[in-house]
Amino acid sequence: MLGHYLMFNRTCADALAAYAEIFGVPVQDQQRYGDMPPSPDFPVAEADKDLVLHSRLVIDGGEIMGADSTGRHQIGSNMYVTVTTKDADLVTNAWAALEVDGEVYMPLTPTFFSLGHGSLRDRFGVNWMFTILAE
Repeated sequence: MLGHYLMFNRTCADALAAYAEIFGVPVQDQQRYGDMPPSPDFPVAEADKDLVLHSRLVIDGGEIMGADSTGRHQIGSNMYVTVTTKDADLVTNAWAALEVDGEVYMPLTPTFFSLGHGSLRDRFGVNWMFTILAE
């Protein structure tokens, strides 16, 4: 299964919960840093124990995994999560939710290769690209 892994700066739980609600799917396999057995090779600060170590969503057969970093990552500049589907309602509903407090790069509009295509960065700094395929 092709998937995407997203690293967050302490916002993974909020981001994946929002994505789960937007796409109507459950967050799966969510583990926290505090769930790990203690190890001197990988000490976890008390302030980091509630951060997400690993989590995933399955959306229309595709997988998105995510985690919090205890360091800092450059927000979303090098990757897009792509959603390509015939389900126009899924795309238009997700688009409407993700563009709130985000930045639209290319409006969701019909193109020569799809019924709708567009890209944006959401409020969590993740780049998304949507394509609605013809029936």
